[in-house]
Amino acid sequence: MKYYLIVGEASGDLHASHLMKSLKKYDERAEFRFFGGDLMAAQGGTLVRHYKQLAYMGFIPVLLHLPAIFRNMSFCKQDIMEWNPDAVILVDYPGFNLSIAKYIHAKTEIPVYYYISPKIWAWKEYRIKNIRRDVDELFSILPFEVQFYEQKHHFPIHYVGNPTADEVREYLTNRHEKSEDEEDATEITSTSKPVIALLAGSRKQEIKDNLPAMLQAASSFKDYELILAGAPGIEESYYNTFVKGYHVKIVHNKTFALLSHATAALVTSGTATLETALFNVPQVVCYKTPVPHLIRFAYNHVIKCKYISLVNLIADKEIVQELLADRFSVKNIHKELEKILPDSSAREEMLKGYAEVRRCLGDAVAPDNAAKLMVELLGGNIDKSSSL
Repeated sequence: MKYYLIVGEASGDLHASHLMKSLKKYDERAEFRFFGGDLMAAQGGTLVRHYKQLAYMGFIPVLLHLPAIFRNMSFCKQDIMEWNPDAVILVDYPGFNLSIAKYIHAKTEIPVYYYISPKIWAWKEYRIKNIRRDVDELFSILPFEVQFYEQKHHFPIHYVGNPTADEVREYLTNRHEKSEDEEDATEITSTSKPVIALLAGSRKQEIKDNLPAMLQAASSFKDYELILAGAPGIEESYYNTFVKGYHVKIVHNKTFALLSHATAALVTSGTATLETALFNVPQVVCYKTPVPHLIRFAYNHVIKCKYISLVNLIADKEIVQELLADRFSVKNIHKELEKILPDSSAREEMLKGYAEVRRCLGDAVAPDNAAKLMVELLGGNIDKSSSL
């Protein structure tokens, strides 16, 4: 069968590439055409547009590139019509993808599948109308979304498992089988001190906002080594602006190895909070914002979720401290970090909470689950010897 996939950023490229690999497992005749990236291209098929031509973050960049965005959107719609796939698979990126879904639903009978459902529970909940009208099947990677979509909005979805949990399980299994503990430790740290990991975000603005306070708060713990996880695409010279004067090591493309050796972590909100929890590393979530008191008001009265970290959202309770907006300060970061160091009751309580998060996520392999369901929905014959 023919699958047309659309992603708009690096994380979507990663998740979609895994889904494509799984689709080939359950559909030997799978053909792909896509707006995506290098990881998807490695799975085969035709790369129509690279996500780097689509990924504009923030109001001003989007405004400045509106003509290019509309051209890409128009081209995508026409390209789908001409290729006439058996299914269109949208991956996150709701601003662009929901427009595509609307057009395809109105103009064709092609089923629209949404993998990694839009996070409308946090913002823009009104988009449920578009999803209900234009999306045939919704595939979620967050267990709490089932209640939001099905109970609150009466829209059935499939929880297929969590890709981050898959990736961490695979890493830990391979690491155990290859006995790489000593080699990893040498690459990560050359001292005998325990490690405080700093995960300051994947974008320059996040790093600029959060890293200085993280460094200032953590540097007073002299018995620990500070190690910073360098984000993909961020050059070391950018980090050097902030780490000057501090004893901190920077490691690139080794976040999992770093977390596997960390005693505690300071983490900017995002997928990294879940990764840290799955490695059983107690953490403090740090997220500086402009106009903090206004953000706090919006958080309490406008934004439709209680937490910002995936850990707390999945557990539906406060497991990790979230130092957001007006709670973000060097003093608070220091205080909360001290609480989760070894031999503290708060640390043990957090680790118990992490176990609950793992139970909520389950053991299902997300891309395999989603691919199998998609092929079955399209009437394909599943090879019964293939196992999830």
